[in-house]
Amino acid sequence: MPLVKFIGPRDPRMLSTLDAVQRDLVSDSLVYRYDPRSASDDGQGGAVEGSFSLCSFWLVECLTRAGRLDEARLAFEKMLTYASRLGLFAEQVGDTGEALGNHPQAFTHLGLISAAWDLDRALGEER
Repeated sequence: MPLVKFIGPRDPRMLSTLDAVQRDLVSDSLVYRYDPRSASDDGQGGAVEGSFSLCSFWLVECLTRAGRLDEARLAFEKMLTYASRLGLFAEQVGDTGEALGNHPQAFTHLGLISAAWDLDRALGEER
């Protein structure tokens, strides 16, 4: 929501939403569509559901804008480890780190660029 200016990144409602997302949908910096510990039938018919790489980069950007730079940097650096040897990202990351879905995924790379730019700018201002 803060990425499209719907709510301020440091608004208490957004901060509590960010905390809830991290508590319920994030596993080691990877963001899932729904709680990966519960069985959820999403109607897609696939048994394999990974985390969404774009959402993980959105998390980095939201953490950055919320001023939680240490968390943002750690999540960003962890996400970089899921790139292929060519530096490309898939749509999803599986439970064992494998690329799932579309690969490479252009939208994910837009999220990467946006998160990297925002985080770099914020870290530069901090110095």
